[in-house]
Amino acid sequence: MATTQHYLWASGHFLLLVSALRYFIAWITFKSVSAWWYKASFTGALISYAIVCQKSLGTPQFNSAYIRRAVLDENVQYFILAFFWWSSKPIAIALLPYTIFSLFHALTFTRTTLMPQFLPPGPPSSSNGAPQPHPIAKRLQVWVKANYDTAMRVVAFTELVILVRVVLGAVTFQNSLLSPIIFAHFLRSRYYQSAFTREAVSVTSARIDQLVRKPGNPPAVVQIWEKVQMLAGRWVGSTLTPNTAGGEARR
Repeated sequence: MATTQHYLWASGHFLLLVSALRYFIAWITFKSVSAWWYKASFTGALISYAIVCQKSLGTPQFNSAYIRRAVLDENVQYFILAFFWWSSKPIAIALLPYTIFSLFHALTFTRTTLMPQFLPPGPPSSSNGAPQPHPIAKRLQVWVKANYDTAMRVVAFTELVILVRVVLGAVTFQNSLLSPIIFAHFLRSRYYQSAFTREAVSVTSARIDQLVRKPGNPPAVVQIWEKVQMLAGRWVGSTLTPNTAGGEARR
């Protein structure tokens, strides 16, 4: 039986999906759109993540152990980032990772909570077995499982694109100088906690390396790239513990 809190959590995801869809349609078609839809999207994210964080961490406590748990919790990280995007000048692509997460959560909520209230269960698989989910619910479950990893890879590569976007935006004064700093630290945490992010960084780095080391490129280009790699490696460091338990599924 779904609780009021569960419905509130789901309402945040549905609010995010509807608002983000409205914002993306306008953005893709080069039409003006009110920033209200952008803020409404991240309001939905804040609602859902606040509930997940509360369930995961319990009542906030002002001690070092609780703060450390909170800082290392990926849902808290996404909550803080959502608040930063909510309070900043709109950057459309920043919505995409949250939209993908919400799509999968909304589909799962629809399958497990909403559909059983309106669709009759299917026949049991055996004479004494329990009723099976409705065929539509089963097809939805198969689709979610089949596409989840691909979607998480899209999120990981999108977050790298967002980093480039906010760095260029800071240089061209399209967003605050704080944006690349905050997002880079967020991405550093993702690198340690998400295998998908590590894969995206590895693939992207290998591709850039291949392009930089093409015959005929000036040696200075290679030297600059090697310097960037060295500085990035030092900055990433090894103070966080990688999460190998597949924490992505909890959001």
